[in-house]
Amino acid sequence: MHLFLEQLLNGVAIGSIYALVTLGLALVYGILRILHVAHAAVYTVGAYLGLLFFKMSGSLLVGCAGAIAGCAVLGVAIERLIYFPLLKYPPYVPLIASIAILLALEEVCRLVAGPYILTFPAQLRFPALHVLGVDVPSSVTGILCITAAILAFLWFLTTRTETGLAMRAVSQDLAIADAMGINSHAVISFTFAVGSAIAAVAGVLVGIYYNQVYSTMGSVPAYKTLAIIVVGGLGSVPGAVAASLLLGIAETLLIGYAHIPLPRDALAFLAMIAVLMWRSEGLFGSR
Repeated sequence: MHLFLEQLLNGVAIGSIYALVTLGLALVYGILRILHVAHAAVYTVGAYLGLLFFKMSGSLLVGCAGAIAGCAVLGVAIERLIYFPLLKYPPYVPLIASIAILLALEEVCRLVAGPYILTFPAQLRFPALHVLGVDVPSSVTGILCITAAILAFLWFLTTRTETGLAMRAVSQDLAIADAMGINSHAVISFTFAVGSAIAAVAGVLVGIYYNQVYSTMGSVPAYKTLAIIVVGGLGSVPGAVAASLLLGIAETLLIGYAHIPLPRDALAFLAMIAVLMWRSEGLFGSR
């Protein structure tokens, strides 16, 4: 029973990280209907920036702040310089550009930081807990608390502020939002900044949790997050969070606990196939 609870907690922690990586992708798709594959590269850059600022300052808080600021700027630059000029073309054109950005940023990280795996010798200063006879390490506690705080902030932003109202208006109909006086371009840039900042936090947390940062760490999340937002419902933030948590728990329990002989990363696509066959719009999507 203890092993089951430990694996369940690890699954929730991994699912929380998936949720942080997927949130930006869901936000961008909800606004522009673009599959922002390069979001995984922003997550990788966030891990490197967090490690860089942590080593320079010795403070994890400064490292996380530097990663958030750098990735927010990077996200806005990608939107302004790449996506915005391509909006007049069919959706597959921005998708191809996004894949190119992903590969290019991975190569830049490899050239600048080297092809080797770097360690992230930081600790999340959260209390370790003892729940139902199971020891919960500080890293898991920290991931759960940080994820909960970000989700609460995002809920407040999108449902209780004028900016959130503008974001929802632009996601429903960009042309009508413009006609009603909303600066849709500013809203889109703000959405990219918020999504990229959350990806930076995810990159730092993954670097600390696994104690490694490397240039291709975004390769698997690049396609796994696509499967997650399809399962949750394209453009649905609650769906992305729910699908991320379910996938993290399923991976940990089925592979780590039940020892099902399947590749860990295959579960996301098996879930996507099953959901598309049963409910083509996703768990939280609308027809």
